[in-house]
Amino acid sequence: MSDNVNPNINKIIQNLKRQNYSVEEYVEGILSGNRNMLSQSITLLESILPEDNQKAEQIIKECLPYSGKSKRIGITGVPGVGKSTFIDYFGLKLVEQGKKLAILAIDPSSGISGGSILGDKTRMETLTGMSEVFIRPSPSQGTLGGVAAKTRETIILCEAAGFDTILVETVGVGQSEYAVASMVDLFMFLIVAGTGDELQGIKRGIMEMCDIVVFTKDDGDNLQRTAIAKRQMQSALQLLPPKNSGWMPTVTSVSSVEYTGFEKLNQIIDKYFDFISKNNFLISNRNQQSVDWFYEQIVNLLKNSFYANEKVKELIPKLTSQIQNNEISPIAGARQIVDLFFRH
Repeated sequence: MSDNVNPNINKIIQNLKRQNYSVEEYVEGILSGNRNMLSQSITLLESILPEDNQKAEQIIKECLPYSGKSKRIGITGVPGVGKSTFIDYFGLKLVEQGKKLAILAIDPSSGISGGSILGDKTRMETLTGMSEVFIRPSPSQGTLGGVAAKTRETIILCEAAGFDTILVETVGVGQSEYAVASMVDLFMFLIVAGTGDELQGIKRGIMEMCDIVVFTKDDGDNLQRTAIAKRQMQSALQLLPPKNSGWMPTVTSVSSVEYTGFEKLNQIIDKYFDFISKNNFLISNRNQQSVDWFYEQIVNLLKNSFYANEKVKELIPKLTSQIQNNEISPIAGARQIVDLFFRH
C-alpha cells in the first residue's frame, strides 16, 4: 500500500457502511436513546429497498407501544419569515425547560439526485450538537408538498427514543401545510409584518388549520407594524368557523434578535395542550390521524405494487408512445394498464 494512502482506509469505509443489525438490536438501541441506532432506523424507513422496508415495519411495530407521549408541533411560514432562526431559539428555550427535542426538518430534494440539501442543520447553529436535541433533515423525494413520505413513522421512532417534543418544519410551499397538520397536535404559522398586506397573501385553508399565529421579527422599526398586523390578524381569525378542537386561534409575536416573546409563546402552547387534553380532543384527533395514516398506506402500497408489476413496466412505454402520437387518449391508456394490473 502506498504511503499516501491512509492505512486505516478500510476500517473507515467499513464504519461508513450501515451495520446489518437485527430488528431487536435496532429497537433496543432506540429505546435506550442511542442516536446512531435512531438515525439508522430512520434511514431504513426512507430506503426504497424492500428488505429495508420490511425490517423498518417490524421496528415500527415494536416501538409503537412506547410512542405517543410527546407534544407534536408543526411549523410553517411564509418565505423570509426566518423559520430556522425561530426554531433555533425556540428550541433552546424548550431545552432550558428540560425538554428533549426532535426536529424533523423537511428539506427540498434535489430534482436530479433526489438528495436532501440539508440546509437546516447548518442554519440551526445553537441546537446542532446539543445532547438534548436530535435534528433530522429528510429529503421530500417528490411527496405531497415536500413532506417526507416517512415523517409519521419517524415521529414514532423519536418518541420511543425519549424525545418529548417533536417539531415538524415544512418546506413552506404548496400542500405541505395540510399534510403536516394531519400528523401533529398543534399547527403554528409564522408570518412577518411589514412585507405588504399580510392578510391578502394567506390562503384561507392555512388560516383554518393554524392554532397559533406567530409574528416574527417583532423588533426595531417593525414594532409598530407588528402591533397593527397582530390586531388585524386576530380580527380575521374570529371570522373563521370554529375549529374542531374548540380552541380559538391565538396571535402572538417574537423577536429572535432581541430574544423576546418566547416565554409568552410557551405559555400559549402549554395552555393549548391543557385545553385539548381536558376536552379529549388530543386523543380523538390522534385516533383520527391514525385512521388517515391507514388510508394513506393503502394508497402508497397500491401505487408501489402497481409500478413494480413487470407487465405494467413493460406496457407503460408502449402506451406513453401511443398517447404522445395521439393514437389513444390518456384516459383509455390509463384504463388499459389498470385493467392489466388487476388481471395479474
